[in-house]
Amino acid sequence: MGEVRLARGTSRWLAPMVSAAAVTIGVATARRSWPWTAAATSMTALSGLMLWFFRDPDRTPGAGSILSPADGVVQAIEPWPDGRTRVSIFMSPFDVHVNRAPADGVITSVQHVSGGYLPAFEKDSDRNERVIWRLDTKHGDIELVQIAGAVARRIVPYVPEGTRVGRGERIGLIRLGSRVDVYLPENMIPAVRLRERTRAGQTALNHEDTRCADSGNAPS
Repeated sequence: MGEVRLARGTSRWLAPMVSAAAVTIGVATARRSWPWTAAATSMTALSGLMLWFFRDPDRTPGAGSILSPADGVVQAIEPWPDGRTRVSIFMSPFDVHVNRAPADGVITSVQHVSGGYLPAFEKDSDRNERVIWRLDTKHGDIELVQIAGAVARRIVPYVPEGTRVGRGERIGLIRLGSRVDVYLPENMIPAVRLRERTRAGQTALNHEDTRCADSGNAPS
C-alpha cells in the first residue's frame, strides 16, 4: 500500500467540521453532560467519515495504456455515433474521489459546464454540472467528463490546459458521489465489463492490440 494523504481542494469542507468536533469535545470534557458527550461523539464520527471520504492514496499505474480515471463501478458501456465508446463509471460516496489521467498525453482543453445536480446514476445526469477534459495521446483524442451528482456539487480541476500528464497522474477531484465518463478512441474495444469495479490509475480500460473490425461492432 502507498502513502495515503488528504485530497487537494477539501480543506474548506474539512476544516470547519474538524474545528467543530474539537470544540464540542472540549465542552463535553469540561461539562461532563450527556447532551454534550453525544454531540462530541457525533461530530467526531462525522469528521472521521469526512477524512476517510477525502482520502487520496498513492498508486502505482497498472498495466495498460489507457487506465480508469476513477474508482467505482462500470455503469454503462455505450457505442457512440462517431465510432468512439463511452465508458461510464459511477463513484459512490465511499469511493476515492480523486480522478486520474487515463493516458499519457497533453491536456488540450478543460471546459466547465454549469448544470443541475441529479443523482449521478440517472440517465439525465449528463446535464449536470460537469468538467470536460480533452487529452491528445498517441491513441488519438481522449475525452473525459467529470459529472457532479446530487451530493457532489463541486468539481476541482488540479491541472490546467496545456499540461503534459502521465497515465495515472492526479488531474482533479469530485466531492462525494459522482460519475466519470471516458470516451475511448474510435473502434477501441473496452477491457472492462458492466458492474465491474475499477481503481483509478490501475484498471486497464482497453485491450492493447485488439480493435473492433468496424465502428458498428463496438460493444454495448
